[in-house]
Amino acid sequence: DTHTNGELMSRYTNDTDTLREVLTHGITQLISSLFSIVGVFVSMLSISWILTLVIVAMLLIVTIVLRKIVSRSGKNFHRQQRAIGVVNGYIEEMVGGQKVVKVFSHEDAIKDKFVELNDELRDASCQANTYANILMPMMANISHIIYAIIAITGSCLVITGQVALGTAGLISFLLLIRQFFNPITQVSQQINGILSGLAGAERIFNMLDEESETDEGYVELVNAIVDQNGNITETDKKTNVWAWKHPHSADGSITYTLLKGRVEFENVDFGYVPEKIVIKDLSLYAMPGQKIAFVGSTGAGKTTITNLINRFYDIRSGKIRYDGINIKKIKKADLRRSLGAVLQDTHLFTGTVMENVRYGRLDATDEDIIKACKIANADSFIRHLPNGYETMLTADGSNLSQGQRQLLSIARAAVADPPVLILDEATSSIDTRTEHLVEKGMDDLMKGRTVFVIAHRLSTVRNSDAIIVLKGRYYELYTGMFELS
Repeated sequence: DTHTNGELMSRYTNDTDTLREVLTHGITQLISSLFSIVGVFVSMLSISWILTLVIVAMLLIVTIVLRKIVSRSGKNFHRQQRAIGVVNGYIEEMVGGQKVVKVFSHEDAIKDKFVELNDELRDASCQANTYANILMPMMANISHIIYAIIAITGSCLVITGQVALGTAGLISFLLLIRQFFNPITQVSQQINGILSGLAGAERIFNMLDEESETDEGYVELVNAIVDQNGNITETDKKTNVWAWKHPHSADGSITYTLLKGRVEFENVDFGYVPEKIVIKDLSLYAMPGQKIAFVGSTGAGKTTITNLINRFYDIRSGKIRYDGINIKKIKKADLRRSLGAVLQDTHLFTGTVMENVRYGRLDATDEDIIKACKIANADSFIRHLPNGYETMLTADGSNLSQGQRQLLSIARAAVADPPVLILDEATSSIDTRTEHLVEKGMDDLMKGRTVFVIAHRLSTVRNSDAIIVLKGRYYELYTGMFELS
């Protein structure tokens, strides 16, 4: 909810690529250079520990300076990776909304914004690579300076006789200095790649370290058989009768409750952030088979309430009960399996029409899918497609109209055959005539089911058993329609 799709995908692509590059090339170079440095260092110690200590002392001073440069470079590499994510997110958003951009003639404004974001990326990359690329020539020149200092110092020690080194030993030591600094220079040459990879790795691990969706539920949804006396038993066979299997830790017993679809909110408080409560002390109930409508202005919390039922978000306080069971005790996968949803934003996957509708229930037969499409009034337009139910859909169903896509979404919910159905502006993209036909079909779908409807059209909610009014907009909606009639 707090990250754009493009920014998240940037972590999967750009950040992962930079890390892969480091692991395949940078680490190999680093390990081989480390072995070379250790081997040469031991050889230098064996020739003259005094001159070796002089080199170590000088390297410590150099290291302090290099740490400051690397620190500044690292910060800018972090900034660079973030900027890449922002640019990718912006590009994806604008490509997806290009029709809206053209309709309102915002091409120039979009280009200007892209230039602004791209300039930020360029500046971050320039600063990051400027600091990183300083290191290689700096280390090369420092190695020459240290070489000269050791040559002078060693010569003085040999001439004064303070060290039994000899001319041959001094020459060998000077040759080892070259071999000592060569791998260090090579590593510094790749420091920009290493720092970029580390910045990418941090962004990747920040995402991996995000807390997973917790599920403390233990109540399961199982196939059930009900005998003549009303006793419920569990079965592995498909019976189209479902029950909640509720183990009790106190005495080890197991009870079964038929899945009927009674939903209760009891003094529920909820807020997306702790400092702002958007739903306060909400109490409502829906009996099995009832159609409950939510009406209200945009942002009043209609969709939020339905998201609490399937536990996309958890409430702050209060209780939500499903067939008398606290939904926190129900396993999330089983809870969501018992719910069907038709959302305003329809998402279709790459595949045939048949496969997209079957997404509602993977074990559905072709006959089940055709029946569901007839209920949703989608069968007619599907049969007029080039290959009927085997027509391939790509790019989120771009070869279909918005209304046709939404009809498939309704058919997907119908084939799932859920006891509780959530319709979030399900008919918003369908014309009035089609809506009338769909509602006739959906009446059969709604029989015996608890249905939550979110809608702005009066025609959609007028035959509800109860209407939940948020922020008092229903009266205005009703009076407005009354005046028109």
